Amino acid sequence: MKIKGFTSAAVKAAIREKDRLDLGLIYSEVPAVAAGVFTTNRVKAAPVILDMERLLQGRAQAILVNSGNANACAGKQGMEVAVAAGALAAKQLGIAEEMVQLASTGVIGLPLDIKCFERVMPELVKGLANDGFDDVARAIMTTDTVPKMSFRRLEIDGTEVSILGIAKGSGMIMPDMATMLCFVLTDAQIAFPELLAIVKAGVEQSFNRITVDGDTSTNDMVLALANGVAGNQWIDEDNVRGREIFEAAMSDIFKDLALKIVADGEGATKVVTIRITGARDEDGAMNAAQTIANSSLVKTAFFGEDANWGRIIAALGRSGCRFDPDRVSLFFDEIRMVENGVGLGPRAEEACSAILRKDSFTVTVDLNDGLETAEVYTCDLSLDYIRINADYRS
Repeated sequence: MKIKGFTSAAVKAAIREKDRLDLGLIYSEVPAVAAGVFTTNRVKAAPVILDMERLLQGRAQAILVNSGNANACAGKQGMEVAVAAGALAAKQLGIAEEMVQLASTGVIGLPLDIKCFERVMPELVKGLANDGFDDVARAIMTTDTVPKMSFRRLEIDGTEVSILGIAKGSGMIMPDMATMLCFVLTDAQIAFPELLAIVKAGVEQSFNRITVDGDTSTNDMVLALANGVAGNQWIDEDNVRGREIFEAAMSDIFKDLALKIVADGEGATKVVTIRITGARDEDGAMNAAQTIANSSLVKTAFFGEDANWGRIIAALGRSGCRFDPDRVSLFFDEIRMVENGVGLGPRAEEACSAILRKDSFTVTVDLNDGLETAEVYTCDLSLDYIRINADYRS
């Protein structure tokens, strides 16, 4: 997968482990329009704080990202290391420091050693190539089991445009946003207001609709860079059709990456869509979907392939969503398990348990009380989740 005007590379910097890729660099040959969305956690890592300030200019030319250490809760030293690491990259690339975006993921609360960056920065920049994105995807993995990438090629006003998304995420996943990093690169020409609006809307319908364990992190971000090298007609407020085509492709990439994160949830064996229909209002529908999706009892039942619909109804009841329990219907895929608040018996439960043996399925709760709907994507909660997180720092 190649994007015009972008190169990338990754190296082994021994940030936490000696023999794995853990430092990546993405570089645009020209300054790019840049937009981002960041964690809503009150505790923010040094790179997040720095990026939010730098992105006010709406331009960037490089992203330097490391795994193994989150550079969060490290006080003044953490910010100094983030600034220094960005300066090292900027010097090697011959660009202004303010044009470098920083990202980190890994253990929170440990000091990040700037020497790790100093040792390998010349090698990292020298290795920049137009086919190095897979290495970057691997370098940002923590508990991820697979790299996550998504690519689309489209045509805007007769000009070919490409979009590439790279993400990481496996645990600590919950809106808003999640323990995740996502970098989207495109050679399209697009104005900043349109890019920012598309990124925000795409995140809301994808990364803000997934949950693995109900935790959010200090480092989450989605960064989008558009360098304009494709030379298409500008996507702006006047190019309505061009924006529609571009936004559809971006949204598709966001959702694809979001579902890959859920599928790779720590110890996950199933991807589950929680769909609420017939709600009185949108907020109630979303609260209901998220409460069910985050319920440990519901998620362990999914892992056990047990159609324990009572756990789902109980979670619904504490969600804050207004509904009449005597009007609720519940389905596993197309199989109805509950009608008017009452279970339909052993035969229905047996059929629904068969649905739960699949790798992916949908739980639909129809409140029969309005027109609003909501969807959240989650996974099961397995024994491996405890094993992975019990000794993550070891």
